[in-house]
Amino acid sequence: MAKKLILEDKVAVVHGCYTSAAREAVRPTFEENKALLFYNNQYEGGVASKYVFCTGAVPEQQVVPLTDYMVEKFGNRMYIITADYNFGQICAEWFRVAVENNGGSIVGTEFVPLSVSQFASSISKIQAAKPNILIAMMVGNTQASFYEQWSKINKGSQPMGSTGNIGQTYEHKRFAAPSLSNMYVTTNYVEEIDTPASNDFKDRWRAKFPDEPYIGMEAEAEYAGVHLWAKAVEKAGTTETEAVIAALESGDISFDAPSGKVTIDPATHHAVRDIYLMRVNDKHELEYVTKWDAIAPDWLSKEKGIDLTKDSPNKQFTPID
Repeated sequence: MAKKLILEDKVAVVHGCYTSAAREAVRPTFEENKALLFYNNQYEGGVASKYVFCTGAVPEQQVVPLTDYMVEKFGNRMYIITADYNFGQICAEWFRVAVENNGGSIVGTEFVPLSVSQFASSISKIQAAKPNILIAMMVGNTQASFYEQWSKINKGSQPMGSTGNIGQTYEHKRFAAPSLSNMYVTTNYVEEIDTPASNDFKDRWRAKFPDEPYIGMEAEAEYAGVHLWAKAVEKAGTTETEAVIAALESGDISFDAPSGKVTIDPATHHAVRDIYLMRVNDKHELEYVTKWDAIAPDWLSKEKGIDLTKDSPNKQFTPID
């Protein structure tokens, strides 16, 4: 499909891919053909590519502030249960680094195949480990059955954290309360954000898509991504790829998104973003906890020395590289 879009349809840009696995499958095709891909999804971070721009939230914007907050509030023993593919595996490494930086430790890690739906043994392991914080990042409808099974045993007493749930797949709306009770989530957007910009966005979105069940982080990031690309085209005066990339790397490309101002960081091709911390209560209502303004996606530049305006390794880095 990527080859068809680039070589036959000759599109100016692709805004696409939902999973990290899909992105990594097509990324070499975009790089080989010098074509532009906007990946507008929250993800595990680390992609350093001349031809890829990422507008969703990344670990330094989600994992790090979430861990800092939860360790201070609840303690520093963390258990991680997550999906067994690159998103879950790399995010687990991010949480390990973050909790260790806070003087804590990982007391258990479990990578769950996407086909698993029964979690009795996992729940027993979590109970035996006695964590202060449970990081739960289940993916898909099958794995999501974990939360109701966990809730029957835990009854909301265990603080949980996630970077993918709620904002991505609105479990607080889909599942019966209180299965997600006491879950803390860092997200670039949820429709419960009550600001003039957010409310205007929701009104216009639902006027166009009246059957939309929920407007979450991917909707907002996709919307911001398209506008950021359009602003770069306006600055470049053309849709030609190299000229648009130069505009995006100028440092001048920003958009007042529903979540707040979003700016492309030239060195990393990622987005500077406001991040919200939300908590699910026992009625499955989202409670606003706090907000961090303009968190820079600077792990690649600070830790790996990446500056895509000068050179591109065209690879994905992880905390264990």
